[in-house]
Amino acid sequence: MSISKNCIKYIRSLELKKNRKSGQVFLAEGPKTVAELLGTFHCTLLVATTEWLDAHEVKGLADEVAEVTEQELARASLLKTPQQVLAVFRQPEEQVDTTLPARTLCLALDGVQDPGNLGTIIRIADWFGIEHIFCSPDTTDAFNPKTVQASMGALARVHLHYLLLEELIKNIDGQPIYGTLLDGENLYEVETTDHGLIVMGNEGNGISSEIKSLVNRRVLIPNYPEGRQTSESLNVAIATAIVCSEFRRRIR
Repeated sequence: MSISKNCIKYIRSLELKKNRKSGQVFLAEGPKTVAELLGTFHCTLLVATTEWLDAHEVKGLADEVAEVTEQELARASLLKTPQQVLAVFRQPEEQVDTTLPARTLCLALDGVQDPGNLGTIIRIADWFGIEHIFCSPDTTDAFNPKTVQASMGALARVHLHYLLLEELIKNIDGQPIYGTLLDGENLYEVETTDHGLIVMGNEGNGISSEIKSLVNRRVLIPNYPEGRQTSESLNVAIATAIVCSEFRRRIR
């Protein structure tokens, strides 16, 4: 099938959260991202150039497939430079197991606002084998097209759960709750575990006071050399990568 003006309008409407939420769908673009998500999420619409379709077997992987020219793809795409293929997927039904941090290492995001940061954090979690990220309600939408793009397909393996972090932490009373704070213990000297929750805060304000009061293991990423004047803080995605790397390095 070709692509209609209404279909193009529908695809572009998925830039808005209210439209994604009402249809419980999300948009993914680009060969790598779409290939990673196909077969993991239910694909309702696949739009691709002839070149891409000739190189991939998509039978049974999408409800509808539209073969388009590069010009048609450009009209539907949200990217400045369209990349051969885009797809609309159904959002997964969320099943939250709040006991997970008692058994495995999880991330918690407290008010992360930038879609690019969230997508990068999802990709980092995937790299370090962290399969679950718990997000406060004010954390940006995991299915924002910019988040999906930045995650580079990691959404196929990392599950995001939106809930009140206070309730989650209280439900796992006694488990290690790590938080990156300026008055924390040196990350490279603190005792780490292979389970628990690592809390990362908002880009400008850090971890909220409500969650900060529930953190029982405060950690600090030290600058080098100690006492040298440096930037005020690290980007939250970079900080997440450093913390996750150190936790995984300790596992023997």
